[in-house]
Amino acid sequence: MSTGRTAPEEPEEPEEPEELEAPQEPVRYERRGPVAVVTMNRPEYRNAQNSAMTYALDRAFYRAADDDEVKVVVLAGEGKHFSAGHDIGTPERDAHLPFPRRAGLWWDHSDKQGAESRFARESEVYLGMCRRWRELPKPSIASVQGACVAGGLMLAWVCDLIVASEDAFFADPVVRMGIPGVEYFAHPWAMPPRIAKEFLYTGDRMSARRAYEIGMINRVVPRPELTDRTLELAARVADMPRMGLALAKRAVNQAEDLQGMHAGMDSVFGLHHLAHAHNAETAADSLGGMDVRAMKKAGS
Repeated sequence: MSTGRTAPEEPEEPEEPEELEAPQEPVRYERRGPVAVVTMNRPEYRNAQNSAMTYALDRAFYRAADDDEVKVVVLAGEGKHFSAGHDIGTPERDAHLPFPRRAGLWWDHSDKQGAESRFARESEVYLGMCRRWRELPKPSIASVQGACVAGGLMLAWVCDLIVASEDAFFADPVVRMGIPGVEYFAHPWAMPPRIAKEFLYTGDRMSARRAYEIGMINRVVPRPELTDRTLELAARVADMPRMGLALAKRAVNQAEDLQGMHAGMDSVFGLHHLAHAHNAETAADSLGGMDVRAMKKAGS
């Protein structure tokens, strides 16, 4: 017989919370004896450099500097490519976000407009950071495979030695944007001036073998041997006295600066931003309307 009452509903079982994957660190750090290995870790984007990666690299280099057990630093890239350059189009592009400034005293760029914003940001994350890393008082070795393009060149060039795999290639195609090379303008010191001009004028890829022939890199090795051969070189360097290495590095860096490297970079950095400002007035945007797809098409 019905009582007119309804039975209370059984309480639902609480849903198990979804397990969220921990965000991938943009840079990995590990120590192998006296060698610190710093690895860029955005392989799905060919290790394109957003600000998060740049500041993670800075923390890693500081960590290596502070560790008395570390004698040499190796900079590597996870995946098929060392670095395709600055992040100009991934979902994690963060150029508009503020970050704590470490390389200079320029103000926060994120609430500024136009050249005031871009100059402040790039003084910090590109030119400023690269100069800091070049002065790390411990030898550094870049381990390069696949693409080392534009901003990737800057990361390789701040290192004292470069070991590249046979499949590595180097390029600075930003003249296609109307810009005279990347912010850390080491071109005339990394290669002979006429080679630097051809490199910039054409935007063509330079093979690892050609880079070795002109003295831009130290060694070319088979791709499967890249890690081992780089670590072998790092271990050999690590056998030398720490103070001797630091002074030898400083001596060569000072010689480059006496040849005009520091002042030259300052002057070209101004031209770089003149180009951005010109683009902003005459083209679709400060990159001359050249996004990732357009750059690939122009280079094909």
